[in-house]
Amino acid sequence: MILRDAVHGLVAFESEEDAIVPRLLDTREVQRLRRIRQLGLTSLAYPGAEHSRFSHALGAAHVMKLLLARLRQIDCDLPFWQRVTSERARDAVAAALLHDVGHGPLSHLFESAMPGAVAHEEWTVRILMDPSSEVHRTLAADDPGLPRRVADLIRGEHELPYLARAVSGTFDVDRCDYLLRDAHATGVRYGDYDLPWLLRSLRFSEPSGPPGHAAPSLAIDGQKGIVAIESFLLARYFMFQQVYFHKATRSAEWMIGAILRRALAVVTDGTRLPVLPEAIAVIAASDVPSLEQYLKLDDEVLLGAIRAWEDAKDPVLSDLCKRLRARALFKTIDLAPSPHDEESTLAFACPDEPTRQRALAKARDIASSAGLDPDLYVGLDVATDVPYAEDDSLRVVFPHGRSKPPSRVSFLLDRLRNETLTRCRIIFAPELRDAMREAFIH
Repeated sequence: MILRDAVHGLVAFESEEDAIVPRLLDTREVQRLRRIRQLGLTSLAYPGAEHSRFSHALGAAHVMKLLLARLRQIDCDLPFWQRVTSERARDAVAAALLHDVGHGPLSHLFESAMPGAVAHEEWTVRILMDPSSEVHRTLAADDPGLPRRVADLIRGEHELPYLARAVSGTFDVDRCDYLLRDAHATGVRYGDYDLPWLLRSLRFSEPSGPPGHAAPSLAIDGQKGIVAIESFLLARYFMFQQVYFHKATRSAEWMIGAILRRALAVVTDGTRLPVLPEAIAVIAASDVPSLEQYLKLDDEVLLGAIRAWEDAKDPVLSDLCKRLRARALFKTIDLAPSPHDEESTLAFACPDEPTRQRALAKARDIASSAGLDPDLYVGLDVATDVPYAEDDSLRVVFPHGRSKPPSRVSFLLDRLRNETLTRCRIIFAPELRDAMREAFIH
């Protein structure tokens, strides 16, 4: 199989190790990813961000192939039992392809918006392990133990730790692909980095652990590789600033959450809605959807329901749905920390919790005074990420076997290490703008 990809160019799955990929692509669970946007509602801020989880899954599998090729170039000094075998390569490519198969509608948005929702990682494992799924049957047809091994890899567990971290870690094929893909789709070039040079800079560090059980780990080859890892981690930092935490995206996501909370409340009160996806009805009854019910959910189903709810008898639900479809998004005001707060020196930080709650209470009072439900027309949005959480999974290796953590070699990474990037905003209906500006800005 040869495909053309907007990010990587020609993507080929032609070897015996890759034969599992075309068969997995034909499964209904993987095809469902075509109907789930990679970036949720980000296209409301960046019109090009219409790409799907399906294209990202293919990209991650391709990057895994590139990584495996590099590992085979440098594993000659490892004992044979620590090298990449054909079976391990097949498992890793399958895990890269399937790592997001459990995502709900609009990607991360659904699980964060639905009260008590099961995390997409758990749904992924259920899909892999449930004998009724086409993915499970396809994997098990190759090897009965393959579904479990792929699930373990996605959870970051494997007899070769460096292979597990390639699927789930600080530097993994998921991040390697989505940074480039999201930057390409949004037109935000801050997400670009030099993937070929980063892969070329990889080597193995000296094994650590008791004799006979020492496990090698991936490392960057001296000073020539540190720029590549700096670029990769800074790309992630910049993409969170510019894209993932964009105010229009966060506002639209908050509105989806308000819509779903209102729909659940309406259904719980016994009111019928024009359309109600089966999985959401189950959640309204405080139950967990079956795998079959969950897999029926995708962006088309959820957005179709929201379109139908514009005609709901409940005026608040109808109003919120009409606003979202018309892109009449809620407005935002950033909450900055006190000038005396030195807890974080990153470009974006947040006030302490008591200050946030006082700001939210003030905003709720403004909404109530205007006759709007403060639970649905005002909110506090706190978005956080740690762009570089340093651990021992990736080190910088110098001649004679000396190795150091990247932050000891790079002043940029030393500054970024374990810092939390936070954006804290009050979100509110547009008609409250003047009152909000008077309360929070003047």
